[in-house]
Amino acid sequence: MPVLLCCDDETAPAQRLLAALQALPPAPAAAAADEPWTLAVIERHRFPDGEWRLRLPARLPPVVALYRSLHQPNEKLVELLLAAPAARELGARRLWLVAPYLPYMRQDTAFTPGEVVSQRHVGRWLAATFDGLITVDPHLHRVATLAEAVPLADAQALSAAPLLAQAIAARRPGALLLGPDTESAQWVEQAAAAVGLPTAVCRKVRRGDHDVRVELPALDMRGRAVVILDDMASTGRTVAQAARAVRAVGAASVDVAVTHALFIGDALAVLQDSGVGQVWSTDSVPHASNTVALAPLLANALQRSVQRLRA
Repeated sequence: MPVLLCCDDETAPAQRLLAALQALPPAPAAAAADEPWTLAVIERHRFPDGEWRLRLPARLPPVVALYRSLHQPNEKLVELLLAAPAARELGARRLWLVAPYLPYMRQDTAFTPGEVVSQRHVGRWLAATFDGLITVDPHLHRVATLAEAVPLADAQALSAAPLLAQAIAARRPGALLLGPDTESAQWVEQAAAAVGLPTAVCRKVRRGDHDVRVELPALDMRGRAVVILDDMASTGRTVAQAARAVRAVGAASVDVAVTHALFIGDALAVLQDSGVGQVWSTDSVPHASNTVALAPLLANALQRSVQRLRA
């Protein structure tokens, strides 16, 4: 009987994933692949000096998936450093990481001598620790596939863009999907393909973490409903610049849809001040804007992985 592991602060999303796994139709082949998943919780205790003590179940089955969304990643990566080998010692032979948000993917090259390429090192460590990885909309720029960043045979990068597109189409029929920069084009195109909405992409000029300038495409947006779509919103400055520009050219409304609602510091207030009406996000990162549930998407991917293993 496979086990879904989660830390004690993520029981709610793990329970949603468990329910989605249990709701899947039976596999057409091996009965062993149809065994129901169960949920087990990793208990955590923080010592006064900041170190963690983790407690896993005393025994684990051969197939284990560890759910951990890795926003605010530094402590969570230490948890994985401790929990993954312990799960092996306790019986896990095949170990997946289900991480809806995957960190340290932006730094994919060294821009100055001595700069650490975090994507490469975090990716190699994850590949050495887990047998499979399932994530959603990782921020890949100069690499084409997740397997290039995390060299695993079973490295799945799912897209929430079609799910966000469905939510947008239900709330803003006929809206223009606008990418705030060229990197967002991949998500805008996937979303548009799912629901048939028109698209456009801005050009971004970045001068620093909090200093960006956005140039709109040559397109008449007067009187139109515009939804800015991207993989994540962290400081919110890029999206806010795009929203102000869209408002300035006469758009009837501007809303925002993102996979990962990081919203660091005053990011949400910055968006609201820029004229953004609604913000919609997936539940990869807990936030008041969560609109789209990822559990069914994750459950299907995990079931496919387990079935391939047992085929």
